[in-house]
Amino acid sequence: MAEEPLVHNYNVEAPLERNLPEKVVFWDETLRDGEQTPGVYFTIEEKVELARLISDIGVDVMNVGIPAVSNGEVKAVKKITEQGLEASVLGAARTIRGDIDACLKADVDECAAFIAASPVHLKYKLKMSEEKAIETAVDAVEYAVDHGLKTTFVTEDTVRSDWGLVERIYNAAIDAGAERILYCDTVGVMTPTAMHWWLKEVRKRVPAAKHGVEEGVHIHNDFGMATALNMAALEEGVQCVNTTFGGLGERAGNTPFEEVVMALELLYDHRTGIKLDQIHAVSKKVEEYSGVPLAITKPITGYNAFTHESGIHTDGVIKNTLTYEPIQVETLARERRFVFGKHTGTHAVAARLEQYGIKDTPKEKLVEVANHIKDKTEGETKEKVTEFIHHYRDWDQNHKGVNDQEFWEICAKVGIQVPKGEKVKATA
Repeated sequence: MAEEPLVHNYNVEAPLERNLPEKVVFWDETLRDGEQTPGVYFTIEEKVELARLISDIGVDVMNVGIPAVSNGEVKAVKKITEQGLEASVLGAARTIRGDIDACLKADVDECAAFIAASPVHLKYKLKMSEEKAIETAVDAVEYAVDHGLKTTFVTEDTVRSDWGLVERIYNAAIDAGAERILYCDTVGVMTPTAMHWWLKEVRKRVPAAKHGVEEGVHIHNDFGMATALNMAALEEGVQCVNTTFGGLGERAGNTPFEEVVMALELLYDHRTGIKLDQIHAVSKKVEEYSGVPLAITKPITGYNAFTHESGIHTDGVIKNTLTYEPIQVETLARERRFVFGKHTGTHAVAARLEQYGIKDTPKEKLVEVANHIKDKTEGETKEKVTEFIHHYRDWDQNHKGVNDQEFWEICAKVGIQVPKGEKVKATA
């Protein structure tokens, strides 16, 4: 007789309606949108190393920057394309021929041409009519395709646009030769239920599959639902997801790569082809080079993701890790930690002693040790460690790229009048 499973995964067992693509295309944005995190800057050497690591882990496409930003960005992107990486190297471009020329100069494999599509963006940011937006989109896609680039067409703020423009601009881009289209929730305002509905509706208007065109989503995390929204899109059969390591990106960031991967692997029992045992190491390298600390309670890669203090939890994990760990640390090449604090129980003490060959310690001795630990770590007797908090708040105030004094010095250098009271160094 077959043994009953210790845990049930109703995500798989339940007769749920979903249409996961056979192959999920992972499009990494760490080196483009991730670098747009306020205050983050990667050197060329750091970009090349991260590109190599991200490619090696198994992603399919890497957006490594917008070459038109500067000559330095062209140089950085070109350096990455010279590495002969497995992942396809993509450069982003506004729907402007000059931006696409910069992508060509950087020798990218692919190009993503983007333009804003919602009424608020068109009216206030671009000051452009819908007709003009469609015209520039078609011109850019045709220009990129004519120059041999595999081209993705993207609209910012897609899910807050009206259906008429979405239908016309995407169908026009497909007719112009786009091989992939990307829908964006640029400010993360959809809910998973709404995302299911929206994708069904957009397909009535933009029959991408009929033309053999791949669909993708780019979702920001302003309401903390980016991962859930990506899973909803994948359940609807969308093939491509945009992610960043650690969820780096503008404001509250992008969809965290590690969350989507592990959700697919463990909750959906869907193989991704990603090297799971490299996720943490790459995440730590991104943390080091970006200067943005991984959150203590960040899922998958956070410092406390596999750390236990509570006596009840520690007892359960020691007896069987499935009690309080839905992910096994070995899968991610991480280590499980037990922290001694005010919630520590006797099982954690016994486990630590047994690590050093000290077995069969009397129960009363274990209780005594646990009580001493509680006394030592109670708030009344132990000063809290707040250095990290103060350091982080200081970083938040000062990690802003060019500071105010440097800004005004630059202005003075080019002949712009500096306001009274602003101290600047004398320029030669």
